[in-house]
Amino acid sequence: MPLFAPVFDALNRSGTRYVVVGGVATILHGFVRGTTDVDVVIDLDEPSARRAIQELEAIGYRPQVPVQATDFANRPTREMWARDRGMIVFSLYSDVNPVVVDLFVRSPMNFEELWTRSEVRSLEGGEVRVASLDDLIRIKRDAARPQDLVDVTELEAIKRDATPGKPPK
Repeated sequence: MPLFAPVFDALNRSGTRYVVVGGVATILHGFVRGTTDVDVVIDLDEPSARRAIQELEAIGYRPQVPVQATDFANRPTREMWARDRGMIVFSLYSDVNPVVVDLFVRSPMNFEELWTRSEVRSLEGGEVRVASLDDLIRIKRDAARPQDLVDVTELEAIKRDATPGKPPK
């Protein structure tokens, strides 16, 4: 059973601009590792965020914290979560799909730039927007968690190997 396809199908149906970052993006750039979640930066204007949440709810996703899913669409609420609770991502889970969806409460970088440089990739038979290699490296370096730093090392090697005229590692 495809695990990620229902999530991306829902986001694509919503018409919301989104960019995949995190482990799934790392895999799509060529460093294969395990992951059980998908990290997504969405266009956070209220109508777009609301549409994305509604489509994810329609396929059985609900918040891991005791709030209404649609609260995510409200900018002041998201800002309060980030400021007062230190929330970085809004996690959604499903009883029918083991993939957790982590929506960034704040974009880790300018969304328009992230979107413009993103790439369309194929995953489980559908299309998905994924952060560019440079943006993914930057986001992971800024997060600086142990797995992110491992990913940065591997992604930089992939970038180095793909750069014409550079000697392979």
